[in-house]
Amino acid sequence: MDSSATAPLYRDITDFAHDMPSWVQHVAETWTELGLLVFGVLFITGWWRARRADEAALALAVLAPLATAFAYVGSEVLKSMVDEERPCRTVVGAAASLVPCPPTGDWSFPSNHSAIAGAAAVALAIARPRLAWLTVPLALLMAFSRVFVGVHYPHDVAVGLLLGAAVSAAAVAVLYRPTRSLAQTVRGSGAPVAALVSGPGPSTGTAVRSRRRSGGSRRRHGRH
Repeated sequence: MDSSATAPLYRDITDFAHDMPSWVQHVAETWTELGLLVFGVLFITGWWRARRADEAALALAVLAPLATAFAYVGSEVLKSMVDEERPCRTVVGAAASLVPCPPTGDWSFPSNHSAIAGAAAVALAIARPRLAWLTVPLALLMAFSRVFVGVHYPHDVAVGLLLGAAVSAAAVAVLYRPTRSLAQTVRGSGAPVAALVSGPGPSTGTAVRSRRRSGGSRRRHGRH
């Protein structure tokens, strides 16, 4: 793959990285991996919270990590087809990478980290729209950090983000209905393990209030 178009930008970003204070460099080096952990925590807390919500919310919470996994597989498949060498090994005149350059065979395009970040950001935002203000900036920072530390071209991370977001959104759209039906089945089984995984669902008080509102609405429509 011809990477000459974004090689100058790669040089500019890695030069900028070397001009930064050492603590900024350290934060970037850490964040490039720590971001994965943050998204993992958001997956777990989202699932735990959805255990007391309805089956629709539970399905979306369960699909978030699954859709991200699909995006990672898609990124790996594309990476194996393109075989682009890492910029830290090929870009002439670029500053040394802040982290060890991956070995030959660990290809550059697209960025797996960026694909995971883009997928996780979208899937979590679909499950909990209010999280978008957090997940989207986290994904962008994670993608940028991969160029900042010198192991990816800018186009690697851009395509990774877009690929991850697209695959994640498609996976959620396709699997939402069957996953919601499965959640209903698991909750209705009454098995202890099922209760642990799927949770009790909405509280009794919430369910009663919902039924009362529904009944009141039906009565009002009946009078008309």
